[in-house]
Amino acid sequence: MSTEDSSEATELWLLWKRAHETVRSAVVADMTAASGLSEAELSVLVCLYESGGVLRQNAIAADLGWDRTRLSHQLTRMEKRDYVTRDKVANGVEVALRPEGRRTIEAAGPSLDASTRRHLLDRLGPDDAAALKAIVERLLSSDSSR
Repeated sequence: MSTEDSSEATELWLLWKRAHETVRSAVVADMTAASGLSEAELSVLVCLYESGGVLRQNAIAADLGWDRTRLSHQLTRMEKRDYVTRDKVANGVEVALRPEGRRTIEAAGPSLDASTRRHLLDRLGPDDAAALKAIVERLLSSDSSR
């Protein structure tokens, strides 16, 4: 690999990182202002909500890319806010949305959608959005190691 190729790769990675952080921080700031949810709470609630409201704790950790200790501490805080419950089940812990958690994430949905549109989609053309989605899906696929 030439130095020029390495520079191009590093430049692309740095641009990707900066774009991700810019959009992420703007959406999180909007969401915190609109709903009072932290980024971590939002992440867990969305993960549970999209799964139908119940997931194994280790599945949440894997979906979010978090270690078990971080997730456990976050879930303890969320239990105190009455967002989730945890129950020991065979070979693990099951996490379920409580009515307050479901109400909170459903109420936050329109703000999340509006913020994501404002900070991401509105800055892209229709073809750009489709291309970005395809690229991200490819990066996240199990074939990304090729």
